[in-house]
Amino acid sequence: METLRERKKQRTREALVRAAFELFTTQGYEQTTVDEIAEAVDVSQRTFFRYFAGKEDAALSVARLTEEHFYQAVRARPPQEPPLEAMRRAVLEGWDTISEVIESVVPLELYLRMYRVMESTPVLLAAHLRRSADTEEHFARLIAEREGLDVETDLRPRVAVAVFGGVMRMTERQWSTRDELNLEAIRELTTAYLDQVGPALSGSWRTDREGGPGRRT
Repeated sequence: METLRERKKQRTREALVRAAFELFTTQGYEQTTVDEIAEAVDVSQRTFFRYFAGKEDAALSVARLTEEHFYQAVRARPPQEPPLEAMRRAVLEGWDTISEVIESVVPLELYLRMYRVMESTPVLLAAHLRRSADTEEHFARLIAEREGLDVETDLRPRVAVAVFGGVMRMTERQWSTRDELNLEAIRELTTAYLDQVGPALSGSWRTDREGGPGRRT
């Protein structure tokens, strides 16, 4: 059972994340200091560093929660589903509950604004991409476990996850340049791109003069 002390610590952590996001999205990541974040919550800088290694750690904290949410969604998929299908369904069906995960820490609209800050801030984007590499390895090992494979000797889990991760990354970039600041917009974009994974990898892209697919001209 969660103690009063643990609940208080969780509330302080969430307050720091929300304050950091508000400052990052209004005045910029680079322009915001740890002291300003701590002051917004009326705690000391020392208290901030009890919860986070630095600004970058706070900025990526909710993204880590969403990654774990999708990881658990893949783990829960039926074992008979092929790897790419399991990941696809986990992501598309996961949108139904991801808002709850995000809003347990910050308002959804604030998180979406923060995501765009991350995409447009070089130091944060670099950190996000480094994390993406670690996340892909985490997922590759899960897929290998699901399929009963050795990830060190079988190339397929890492290849499948790299393809899937690349599509997701492209979707994020495309969404970040659009005007729609809502989950439904990124969900629709994700669906459109993921639906093309199979045809793009296995089908012919050439068409004949009548517009029919599959024939070389």
